[in-house]
Amino acid sequence: MGIVGRMTSDETRDGVPLTNLGQPLFDGADATKRDLVDYLDAVADRIIPALRDRPLSVLRVRPGQEPFMQKNVPKYAPSWIRTVTLWAAASNRQVSYALCDDRRTLLWFANQRAVEYHPGLIVGESATHLVLDLDPPEEDSFPRAVAAALLVRQALADDGLAGAVKTSGAKGVHVFVPVVAGIPMEDLAAATRAVAARAERLDPALATTAFIREDRGGKVFLDSTRAGGATVVAAYSPRVRPGAPVSFPVAWDDLGGVSPGDFTIHTAVEILAGADPWAASMPAPQRLPSDLIEEGDTIPVARVQAMHEGKRRARARRDAGG
Repeated sequence: MGIVGRMTSDETRDGVPLTNLGQPLFDGADATKRDLVDYLDAVADRIIPALRDRPLSVLRVRPGQEPFMQKNVPKYAPSWIRTVTLWAAASNRQVSYALCDDRRTLLWFANQRAVEYHPGLIVGESATHLVLDLDPPEEDSFPRAVAAALLVRQALADDGLAGAVKTSGAKGVHVFVPVVAGIPMEDLAAATRAVAARAERLDPALATTAFIREDRGGKVFLDSTRAGGATVVAAYSPRVRPGAPVSFPVAWDDLGGVSPGDFTIHTAVEILAGADPWAASMPAPQRLPSDLIEEGDTIPVARVQAMHEGKRRARARRDAGG
């Protein structure tokens, strides 16, 4: 694009009008809306495979407003955007999700100032990945998240499984294990709990599966709750964080030598150099070993356990105060 094109505030790509491109993206981004559009357009052939056919939630940032998560496709969306309607148990309603299957849909979302892209972990009714979200306690403790990721890798390898890893774009790490189609959601959830428990046992001083934050003791939280209808930010998605970092795939052997801030909407395209490391590093879909499922069936569901424990502690506080 020439100098005149970059100075122009509005333009059209793939039939999608793009407006107000010179506006700041969000406070602390050190980027404009054009930077977002240009970045997503440059990685479209990499991020779209991570979004295709999956119910999509996006985090949008409008000028002067707090970021907000959008699940329902707005009524003013173009008719050519594909959608899927699913029941959302959390909000007790039907939600019409977009399916971001092509470049013009991605560009339309970029023009809506959709910064973050959170696809579901399902295609149709079938789960596609076992996912662990590794969340360190502080912003500057990424090396501890890396160490916890290596525990997860070992726990997987001990049962013949392999996964790919990426920065979350925030302070943590995501481990993705592709699974064969047709695995029951409850079996996937059980296996995820078991992998987290096994990783925790490898180094309980570093990692924890404690869902209640105050019980984590400054350890890295191995979040095993992403099975089923949950979402995880897509590989290559920007994040609404200072410097506009992106969630970026990293080779296991290179994980200890990077930091989340290395990958931003300004630097990621050059680092990629035309490659797609997420697709290249992803193993073939795998079957879940029965021992993982059986062990996971003995582990309480974290959210349910935390809810009951929260109620028990609230009662204890009331009794102590009474």
